[in-house]
Amino acid sequence: MNAPVKDIRVAEQPVDAQFLGRWSPRAFTDATLGEGEVQSLLEAARWAPSASNLQPWRFVWALRGDAAFARIADGLVPFNKAWAEKAAALIVVASKATVLKEEAEVANSFHAFDTGTAWGYLALQAHLQGLVAHAMGGFDHAKTAEAVALPANHVLHAVVAVGHRGDAASLPEGLRAREVPSPRLALAEISARGSFGA
Repeated sequence: MNAPVKDIRVAEQPVDAQFLGRWSPRAFTDATLGEGEVQSLLEAARWAPSASNLQPWRFVWALRGDAAFARIADGLVPFNKAWAEKAAALIVVASKATVLKEEAEVANSFHAFDTGTAWGYLALQAHLQGLVAHAMGGFDHAKTAEAVALPANHVLHAVVAVGHRGDAASLPEGLRAREVPSPRLALAEISARGSFGA
């Protein structure tokens, strides 16, 4: 199910097939996940590179059926909740936005950048495990912060739905046509040698 999709995703340069094959479906089967499967995703995220090795990423996760899963799902906007509550697990991605220096908490300018990298590692590990992971920015920050008891100096970034890929026919009609991997901008549109003005 996680094989690269021909004609929609074609690399301009040689890359490993995992980068083309990973995408973010919304349809999930009703298969469950075990704690160890989720822990493997978090283990991959743990090894992401980090500025000054501060490792600011933080994750709160729950399996479908857990009370915490319902609380996290309730924080999603209705559009996302309609499909994401069928996932096997929900993972809240946050980061510690400060670092202790000379007995005071000061801003860590790289917390979001590093945490985004950790999410990327998690997503690729999910793909390698035969799972799908779909990150969402559509959630109520205050409600989700309360649901996971977000500590002070921490910032929420996303909620990730994880599970086994399901049939697009299980989605509401308006989402079925969108259940395909998205293309990417051309390399020339996102990169330049020497300066952005080149």
